[in-house]
Amino acid sequence: MTVDDTGSGTGTPRGPHGRDTGGGDGASDSAAPDGAAPDGSASDSAAPGGGHGSGSGAPERGLPDLPDRPERGAEQQDDGGHGEPRQDPLALRIEGLILGAERRYTPFQAARAAGVSMELASRFWRAMGFADIGQAKALTEADVLALRRLAGLVEAGLLSEAMAVQVARSTGQTTARLAEWQIDSFLEGLTEPPEPGMTRTEVTYPLIELLLPELEEFLVYVWRRQLAASTGRVIQVADDEEMVDRRFAVAFADLVGFTRLTRRMEEEELGELVEAFETTAADLVAARGGRLVKTLGDEVLFAADDAGTAAEIALLLIEAMANDGSMPELRVGMTFGTITTRMGDVFGTTVNLASRLTSIAPKNGILVDSAFAAELVRTGEAPASEAEAAAAEEPGEYRFALQPMHQRPVRGLGSVEPWLLTRRD
Repeated sequence: MTVDDTGSGTGTPRGPHGRDTGGGDGASDSAAPDGAAPDGSASDSAAPGGGHGSGSGAPERGLPDLPDRPERGAEQQDDGGHGEPRQDPLALRIEGLILGAERRYTPFQAARAAGVSMELASRFWRAMGFADIGQAKALTEADVLALRRLAGLVEAGLLSEAMAVQVARSTGQTTARLAEWQIDSFLEGLTEPPEPGMTRTEVTYPLIELLLPELEEFLVYVWRRQLAASTGRVIQVADDEEMVDRRFAVAFADLVGFTRLTRRMEEEELGELVEAFETTAADLVAARGGRLVKTLGDEVLFAADDAGTAAEIALLLIEAMANDGSMPELRVGMTFGTITTRMGDVFGTTVNLASRLTSIAPKNGILVDSAFAAELVRTGEAPASEAEAAAAEEPGEYRFALQPMHQRPVRGLGSVEPWLLTRRD
């Protein structure tokens, strides 16, 4: 993809979210001259000195240029001489360490260097979850390369533009949560000053320097493993139609009385309880071949390829919570049917019904819909009736028991007949 002289097709340079950056040919020449190199690096006029030189034009919108790294001794004013507050030098050093490059480009310059339009670059940046930075020089060579790669997938016909944006959004949302967790829970604990008189900032830089390559390799390893597992599940389906509209078991597991607990427990205690619940649920779901879709504090949503796997996971969760005196009681609602999957999440009537069943399930009980019950009967894991169970040739032929309950109105879904799922003795 190439861009015109302004990058937006309108004759006016625009910021990363489509905003005007000052208008006029002069602004365009200052923001991103035509000297951007075809290999993705900018010319000296585009980003002098890697974004910390003395360009001839005034800065757009009066935003300050960024200082060089502290170890180079650069203590500059911004290009306009406004003396606006600078970012913390150590924060910039840590950012450079993590990104592997220093700030060099404005969003407009990065789009031109990548050979994409500002409109497409803006869509990618929004999708990845990054804030509007106007026309500050805050982007690096890695940012240019990422834009070029995504645009290249579109140009090659491997992805549609909409799918490329979805890739950016799903990756951004997932890694944003991971990064927040690592900083809040992991790095925060590790960066406690080991000696009196040391500050946390003095510990953070060398710690990140040591951890970064290890965490990066581990992240790629886990991603490849998860990708292989997900691909394997998809290609094993019977036909192409089922590959798109697959049938799953889906379940919500909810801690009973959690709202009351929030009033009685200290924040730290509450956080430990939620973490223990999520850890127990995640371990059980993974060990039994299910997939933890998401956690919602006092509730987890998981899915499984078959009803029997989901039933076993739900019963193990109930049993685990009941055996832990510090944990509240649990209730579970499960359904079986066609589910829409998008960016790792699940949607549709089947999911909504599972949520509604959870809200009416008894304490330490599991309610399933008629489709889930029928699937257990079809696969021979539960009897259609107690008479059938009594006539079974072997006492342990069935794993689960199903008890029909009275019809209940379910908000937004009409009347349903739930079944109480238990383990057979």
